[in-house]
This record gives sequence, structure tokens and C-alpha cells, in this order.
Amino acid sequence: MAFATGRDSNDVVSEINITPLVDVMLVLLVTFILTAPLLNNAVHINLPKTTTTAPPSDVKPVTVSIDAASKLFIDKREVSLETLAPELKQLISANPDLALSLQADEGIPYRAVAKVLATIQTAGVTKLSVLTLPGG
Repeated sequence: MAFATGRDSNDVVSEINITPLVDVMLVLLVTFILTAPLLNNAVHINLPKTTTTAPPSDVKPVTVSIDAASKLFIDKREVSLETLAPELKQLISANPDLALSLQADEGIPYRAVAKVLATIQTAGVTKLSVLTLPGG
């Protein structure tokens, strides 16, 4: 739109009216604010239902422990990292369905836990659970 100024009738001042632009932008903003919570980026999967069963009480899992000094224990017997795999293989040969629980002190480096996990895998253990305390 052009408006004439009071000084000279030949001078034209061009102005853009911003009000309709602001109105459109506010409508778009409100639309996005209202529709954004409705968008869900999750994959929709219908999971099968199962019943939970307690583990058999007569089978006691073997516990591998790592204390704060990075010492290894099978149940309560101290072993070295080098003898861990042969001892686990011996336990697996006695019980092929061996369940193993790993518990590690929270203060030891992850490197030590990773080495023990690799040794457990090399020994052929297929059922492993990591023991933690509840409460995060």
C-alpha cells in the first residue's frame, strides 16, 4: 500500500502491513502446539501375552562375584581370571543347563567386568543374569 506524505504529493512511502502475517503465524503456531503431542514416534507392536513363571527352586544358579579389589569368586571360592573359564567349563559339563549369576561391586572399573563377561562367554555359558540392587 502506498500512502502520500504531507510534504510532497509526489513522494510515496511504501509500508507492509504486518498484522495479517502475525495472525497467520499465530494460527500456525497454535496448530503445531495442539498437534505436536498427538504425534508419536513409537513403533506400534502388539506384544504376545505370557504367564510369568518362577524359576525352579531346586536349581541354584552359580554366582560369579567380583569384589571391590577386583577379586573373582565362584560362589564363595576365590579363582583367578585365567582359571575362571576352565572351572566354568567343568561346571557346564556337569550341568549343561547351568544358570550363572554375575554380581560386581559398583566401584570396580567396567574394564574388569567386561573381561569377566568375555571369559564367561568363552566358557560357553548361555544363561547369564546380572545381579543389581533395586532402586536405580
